[in-house]
Amino acid sequence: MYNLKSNKAEEFINHQEILDTLEYANANCNNIEIIDKILTKARLRKGLSHREAAVLLDCNIPEKNQEIFTLAEQIKNDFYGNRIVLFAPLYLSNYCVNGCVYCPYHLKNKHIARKKMSQDEIRREVIALQDMGHKRLALEAGEDPINNPIEYILESIKTIYSIKHKNGAIRRVNVNIAATTVENYRKLHDAGIGTYILFQETYNKENYEKLHPTGPKHNYAYHTEAMDRAMQGGIDDVGLGVLYGLSTYRYEFTGLLMHAEHLEAVYGIGPHTISVPRICPADDIDTSNFSDAIDDDTFAKLVACIRISVPYTGMIVSTRESQKTRERVLNLGVSQISGGSKTSVGGYAEPEPEEQNSSQFDISDKRSLDEIVCWLMELGYTPSFCTACYREGRTGDRFMALCKNMQIHNCCLPNALMTLQEYLEDYSSEKTKDIGKALILKELNQIPNEKVRSICSKRLELIQKGERDFRF
Repeated sequence: MYNLKSNKAEEFINHQEILDTLEYANANCNNIEIIDKILTKARLRKGLSHREAAVLLDCNIPEKNQEIFTLAEQIKNDFYGNRIVLFAPLYLSNYCVNGCVYCPYHLKNKHIARKKMSQDEIRREVIALQDMGHKRLALEAGEDPINNPIEYILESIKTIYSIKHKNGAIRRVNVNIAATTVENYRKLHDAGIGTYILFQETYNKENYEKLHPTGPKHNYAYHTEAMDRAMQGGIDDVGLGVLYGLSTYRYEFTGLLMHAEHLEAVYGIGPHTISVPRICPADDIDTSNFSDAIDDDTFAKLVACIRISVPYTGMIVSTRESQKTRERVLNLGVSQISGGSKTSVGGYAEPEPEEQNSSQFDISDKRSLDEIVCWLMELGYTPSFCTACYREGRTGDRFMALCKNMQIHNCCLPNALMTLQEYLEDYSSEKTKDIGKALILKELNQIPNEKVRSICSKRLELIQKGERDFRF
């Protein structure tokens, strides 16, 4: 039976409920009366149920689809403005005991170079990332209790936070590691992580078990219930995601929203972020083997419908996607992107030799961080390196309360401008700096609160004189 408040994976992500939802959506995809009612509700900016959202996703009426895209743009702007937060992944180790058939880290792959960074190697990588201008990282590691125990992850986090190089500092470490215990989540919380991220990969249990034939990740329930254990361990910022292409996108979309509803119903806090990766080429992985891969138009519709359905969540698109694809979905809902990324174990301090490839997947957007910052500003976006909410304790329900009431602008915009000013002073090219100065002057006037605007203006001047790390 479907029960969104249950602690059992197969009840809060109920297979029959998803099938019933997909049947309902298919039956009503051309029902203008129902679609209009759903859009009217969506305009209240309070989100949609998974069943309502599924109808919009299936809608194939051109003028209604245009309304969906327009509304997604409006909601994105209402909640997140024109800010785009930047981050980079840092892969600690690609040792893994799982047999995931879509990932080159799977245990049977003997082609890929297996690597694990020492703490000294992590220091070099972090300094290289700081010298690029990054302030937040997403920590990645394969699942291997011997090579990558929780103690190694915790030590690595401590190392990363300890490194201060010139004006650089990593101010927020998000963590994307395998499902673990409440006790280990509590340790991660105590280590000061930002968001705990775990992709479900697929919510279709039958497909899930086929795609994960061996290793601890084979356990569907344990994996799906991980966010509950993370919440119980004190982590109140969690990030969801599926890997589109493993099962039908309609099924995954519905399961994803059911998961968000479950977290909201049980803990009062929905997902802090939702990622939308698509399967892409990698060592030992042929994407032609995955018949459920989606095209760019479907991808854009998914992003728009997620934004409408879960208006408060941050949405992430990585360098898996090309510049063209990322540009298309920025205004439809995306609020965070990676830049200057490496998916190899290391590779920032020194390029990885081709014969020692350790990458998890091929990168499509290979531009430098500075090129991406410049590109965003030329498109009218404000690049942000802000980590203030995490460091000021505005996480979980405290962040959500501000975000849902659309009061976060009084914090986020000035913090974005101040961190952008830091980037321009310390790391940018002259071209990027010139564009950035003009953008900051323009955006400063968009800060709603006059007092905050005045304080921000003074702090921007102090940053130009050498002071750092202001935040609201």
